[in-house]
Amino acid sequence: MTKTNILMGDETGEIGLKTRAEKTKLIAAAGVGNFLEIFDFTVYSFFAAIIGRVFFPTDNPLASLLIAVSVFGVGFLMRPLGSIIIGAYADRRGRKSAMLLTIILMAVGGALIGFAPPYESIGWAAPLMIVLGRLLQGFSAGGEIGAATTLLMESAGKNERGFFVSWQFIGQGLSSMCGALFGAGLTYYLSEEALHSWGWRVPFIFGLLIIPVGLYIRAHINETFIGAEQSGKDSGHNPIKELLSNHFRPFIIAIFMVMPMTLLMYIMVFYMPTYLKTVTDMDPTMSYMISAATSIVMIIFALLAGLACDRLDKRKPFALAIIVVGLVSSWLSFEFVTQFWPFFISLLVAIASLGALLTTGLLIIMEAFPRSVRASATAMTYGIGVTIFGGTAQIVVTWLLDITNKNPMAPFWYLGVMMVVAFIAYAIFKEERYV
Repeated sequence: MTKTNILMGDETGEIGLKTRAEKTKLIAAAGVGNFLEIFDFTVYSFFAAIIGRVFFPTDNPLASLLIAVSVFGVGFLMRPLGSIIIGAYADRRGRKSAMLLTIILMAVGGALIGFAPPYESIGWAAPLMIVLGRLLQGFSAGGEIGAATTLLMESAGKNERGFFVSWQFIGQGLSSMCGALFGAGLTYYLSEEALHSWGWRVPFIFGLLIIPVGLYIRAHINETFIGAEQSGKDSGHNPIKELLSNHFRPFIIAIFMVMPMTLLMYIMVFYMPTYLKTVTDMDPTMSYMISAATSIVMIIFALLAGLACDRLDKRKPFALAIIVVGLVSSWLSFEFVTQFWPFFISLLVAIASLGALLTTGLLIIMEAFPRSVRASATAMTYGIGVTIFGGTAQIVVTWLLDITNKNPMAPFWYLGVMMVVAFIAYAIFKEERYV
């Protein structure tokens, strides 16, 4: 077995990559890997309506959509389990090894979905393949955020953490942008028949590129922490037990801190093309292009927020201000959904707040936990938060649209209340700065 290279810290415990080449290699490896992982996991939502008709046919298109987004939610049920198992594995055996495991699992899940025969060919075996693929993707995604983001943060110097962590979400922004561009290109160039028969499969097959990226990550980047070797604890050390015993209160609050970022992501970015097709007569290609534009904004503000965080002594007031901006701008987006430019500008501001909160919020959470439980804490707070709020978001808003006869404001009734709850969670969270 080959020896794993581990980055060593200075006398303060800070690690930090020393050269620009080392930093570029790590950011590229973790960022591209995360891009492809999240791409596979979220591209499902862009094609939910088509998948609903292909695998869950009913006489009511909205009912098929509701079933399809429910299966999207099924993937989230595995995220807490993935966050516990893979997060603990990352704390005990290393961040890099955990990243490789998540990438392989995501590839298998994406292949099951991308190559599943339609319902009309093999009956109920077809939707079962979709469900199994979503379960594998959910398990993988549950652990990925803890391993990859922790590796990025721990590889950074003291005043570079925000910048490094932002690349986790730049990868997510790029993935949603590419998913939207796939949707726009496929709906524009393909006939409806071709799109339903094979076109929707193209992005899932593209996502299989995660396999060589995973091999690159395993071979070319350094480890930052292996608990069994560096923590001074015996090999039977249980990071989950330590987390729940010694850090239970911040752990619970942090789950609600994940809520606004995940609701804004899954409602304002991933669900938006489906929402626009449901409540407006907007051309489907245009709705996908809007999602691509919002993804670019998310990328920019995730990076800007990271740079700002590296210059702030206290990050919590910055996060609270971001939530207020996100609340107001998302309300305006739904209020003006039938008026293109007011809607589009409000949506861009909402997504800018999302990008800023992704970096700021997760950095606040990660720094509040010591290194011996950091990957577990990050994976579990994010995995559980996304499961509870992100996994149900599309189901809830689709149901609200159904029972209100497609009232355009219905999604905000849910989003707005949850944003207020999140503001309270950030306000009572104690900001810490563990090395």
